[in-house]
Amino acid sequence: MKLTKLKLPVLAALIAFMAMACQDKTEEKTEKGPPNILFIMADDHAYQAISAYGHGLNETPNIDRIANEGAIFTRATVTNSICAPSRAVLLTGKHSFVNGKVDNVQPFDWEQDNFPKLLQKNGYQTALIGKIHLDGLPTGFDYSMVLPGQGHYYNPDFLVNGETKRFEGYVTDITTEETLKWLDQGRDKDKPFVLMYHQKAPHRNWKPAPEYLTLYDDQEFTPPSNFYDQETGYAGRGTAARTQEMEIDGEAMWGHDFKMVIDPYGDSTGFDRELARFTPEQLAQWNAAYDPKNEAFKKAFGQGDEATFSPEKRREIANWKFNRYIKDYLRTIKSVDDGVGEVLDYLEANGLAENTIVVYTSDQGFYLGEHGWFDKRFMYEQSFRTPLLIRYPKEIEPGTSIDKLVQNLDFAPTFLDYAGVDVPKEMQGESFRQLVSGESSEWRDAVYYTYYEYPSVHMVKRHYGVATDRYKLMHFYYDIDEWEMYDLEKDPQEMNNIYEDPQYAEVRATMHERLKELREKYGDSDANDKKFLDAYLEAYNKNK
Repeated sequence: MKLTKLKLPVLAALIAFMAMACQDKTEEKTEKGPPNILFIMADDHAYQAISAYGHGLNETPNIDRIANEGAIFTRATVTNSICAPSRAVLLTGKHSFVNGKVDNVQPFDWEQDNFPKLLQKNGYQTALIGKIHLDGLPTGFDYSMVLPGQGHYYNPDFLVNGETKRFEGYVTDITTEETLKWLDQGRDKDKPFVLMYHQKAPHRNWKPAPEYLTLYDDQEFTPPSNFYDQETGYAGRGTAARTQEMEIDGEAMWGHDFKMVIDPYGDSTGFDRELARFTPEQLAQWNAAYDPKNEAFKKAFGQGDEATFSPEKRREIANWKFNRYIKDYLRTIKSVDDGVGEVLDYLEANGLAENTIVVYTSDQGFYLGEHGWFDKRFMYEQSFRTPLLIRYPKEIEPGTSIDKLVQNLDFAPTFLDYAGVDVPKEMQGESFRQLVSGESSEWRDAVYYTYYEYPSVHMVKRHYGVATDRYKLMHFYYDIDEWEMYDLEKDPQEMNNIYEDPQYAEVRATMHERLKELREKYGDSDANDKKFLDAYLEAYNKNK
């Protein structure tokens, strides 16, 4: 029988059957081929703000799905706790002093190998959508749509394959929408894919989406137990902790951070310049949410000379600042979690979940009021540790928990391992594939850390260090020469430097030896420190 003589209902049914057969064939090929890789990275997302980690701050049910259906890492760390260097390590599998991106100032060399390039050469289709914070046009990607620099929360510009285009809306939602569009329409469905889905949130200055501007308004958050650390002068710590400039009740700004156009004492903050980017509708929603809250605070605390306030009143103000900060921070995460849910649902609905490795992580940790701070940079635990969740049904048992010292250095070799691609010798990380599958428990017993961006915003001293499962040794250098050591088992909040404690003399000697071994293993040295210091100071002084 000829198709032309088929009745319309029969013809429609036949076409639908053929389409389903083709789809099944494509999905079957995808399921049996090399795994897809969906790498989700948020910016400055503290592990304390993912409910799977059990800190009780907020709920992230969609991010938690990855942990519940796969594995959660409880001691994942970074090699350099600052945005651009961390991303360079992720891509290259090499420490900052090897890939050259030691701080946010030095240029990044896109000519060097990265794992998307290597997978692209081996048949993968690659895409990068969202924030990368590395200068230059990304290489190794068939498609890139990235924020220039930090990007904007509202009505952001994106560089779409290098061409600037403005999108109206909220950046987290746009990043998710464009990710789904690429998955559905932009890729070759006969090829495995690497998709790097990178959110700007919850990076400073934490502007929430319109639908979440009043989320948590009915809650009062209690600051961490060491929030008032500054009142003791950071007793038990060294110069670096005392001289940082990232205190919520200190360096955080009435406008940029606390969302006031006029501060409590009647001065303009300049925040209106940021609001100028909003559409009239967005601005009306914003003002309706924030104006009443701001006016209530000014009425309660805006009279008089702040310098004459009682200690009790100053604490009340500090507590208000903490709550304004943490609520805005968590509001931006709510949108990130929504987006993760949409993308996971897409994978399920399109038969891709079984053969797709899904990773959720951040470029580093973040302080949520611990020690009274926001930001990152230090090797202290809250910024050194990063969330890491991974799902791959073919190899990872649901509910797996890993307490080994995995680093962002390990992503590149791990993805290459899963794809069956040789790991270049110059990559310094290790594949954690067998660790997370349960095939092996062997792993490193210590990790190495560096931080270079000083003098700069937040004024965190240059330092490097080594950490084991229990101890941490750090050396702060350049304009000081101080050592700090902590026993994380007895002092998880790192409140007491035990470097000079005679009871720990043997441990100190062991940690120094481990530090020396790791510096030699990875190729770091005092000469490296001086080289990158000189380059940074030249750029810093030029831009002063």
